[in-house]
Amino acid sequence: MTIQPNDRPLLEWTGDSLAIGLFEDAVELTGELATLDQKFAGVLKELIAEEEFKGKANSTIFTRISGNSPVRKLIVVGLGKPEALKIDTLRRAAAAVARVAKKQKSKILGLSFPLWNNDPEASAQAIAEGVELALYQDVRFKSEPEDKAPQIETVELLGFAGQEAAINRAHQIVSGVILARQLVAAPANAVTPITLAETAQTIANEHGLQLQILEREDCEKLGMGAFLGVAQASDLPPKFIHLTYKPEGTPKKKLAIIGKGLTFDSGGLNIKGAGSGIETMKIDMGGAAATLGAAKAIAQIKPDSEVHFISAATENMISGRAMHPGDVLTASNGKTIEVNNTDAEGRLTLADALVYADKLGLDAIVDLATLTGANVIALGDDIAGLYTPDDAVASQLEKAAQTSGEKIWRMPMEEKYFEGLKSGIADMKNTGPRPGGAITAALFLKEFVKETPWAHLDIAGPVWTDKENGYNGSGATGYGVRTLVNWVLAAGE
Repeated sequence: MTIQPNDRPLLEWTGDSLAIGLFEDAVELTGELATLDQKFAGVLKELIAEEEFKGKANSTIFTRISGNSPVRKLIVVGLGKPEALKIDTLRRAAAAVARVAKKQKSKILGLSFPLWNNDPEASAQAIAEGVELALYQDVRFKSEPEDKAPQIETVELLGFAGQEAAINRAHQIVSGVILARQLVAAPANAVTPITLAETAQTIANEHGLQLQILEREDCEKLGMGAFLGVAQASDLPPKFIHLTYKPEGTPKKKLAIIGKGLTFDSGGLNIKGAGSGIETMKIDMGGAAATLGAAKAIAQIKPDSEVHFISAATENMISGRAMHPGDVLTASNGKTIEVNNTDAEGRLTLADALVYADKLGLDAIVDLATLTGANVIALGDDIAGLYTPDDAVASQLEKAAQTSGEKIWRMPMEEKYFEGLKSGIADMKNTGPRPGGAITAALFLKEFVKETPWAHLDIAGPVWTDKENGYNGSGATGYGVRTLVNWVLAAGE
């Protein structure tokens, strides 16, 4: 599929399907749209009236145009109230149109949308992102594709002449989102610590990034007892992945993105029971997937900041070598941890990854992880929790998320809750009491960052969806990639 700008006037465009965005309560046809309606013998006005179309955001209607019209079908999508127009409104509207056009077997689709904030570059990028994200289908594990309908071949953005670079950037970012979706969606027998490391190697080879893979022996020399404690029960070797993008010249910022990389989480000896969703635990490497997806996008965009992409990848399994509830592990900064729940393993792997990153002399670190069910209880399935003691980093991530259309909400770092993590025999336990569980998880991670401004994103909810959601189909969403990319791009400005 090709997405391209088209400077042809709306009234002269020809193709299979023409999509028009209309605002809520402003669906009276005037000016160019009125002329277009006359050209189509009143079909547009009649469609709006018959369907009682009000222009509510993402609502769609369509009709076939009879006769010798240069356009076969007309699609109308609602944009909501004009004063509430956001960049993500265009992204979601474009996704809604793309799905309708595909169902209608369109090959050439034209989109006529208004600008957000008088910014053609940002608008074109968002529209292109929405189209690509909505039309992506993962058929890797099917013997025969279920959807045999013709695919859209060309999408033309009307009125966006000269925005090839914005559309190309959208494609670069979406390529990272799709990689993350593929990694999260793949079963645990397809994506292992080994294949995560191989994915990092592929990104490094294709885009000229530096890669270091620390094997078990390397991690032992660095004293990564928390990470290796989780890894010791698996028959598959752990892989500590460190992928680095360096710009030409002196970097404006040095940043790190750390992703939790549990390719399968059985719960360990505190095994996940019936109704726990153990069969879904292939998604527990959603943080690592977003990290590698961001690496792929950033390597193509080439911003002015140096970025380190890190993941301590392993499985959390059960065997005669498994860590026991009650064991004491020593992390690479010397802190000791009483393991009172082997199913709180992600924070153990992140602990050593944070210590490692903290020594790199960075301006900021962001980790993201499918860390706690408590965050889902607090914020639901669509919103990630943002935990940080640093207001500047929090503001940067909030702005990046708003641009990307990915929802986050800043949560408190209530220091007194750390009392619940205190241990009688070690420096801390790996879990506290049930109330405030997502907060105590973040407070645990904070113990392993000494020097660097840091933020933690708990993405346990939005990493997966069971139903079509905006520009995400059901399944893996690739959550976090767009926010991370926007955060890195803004840091270098």
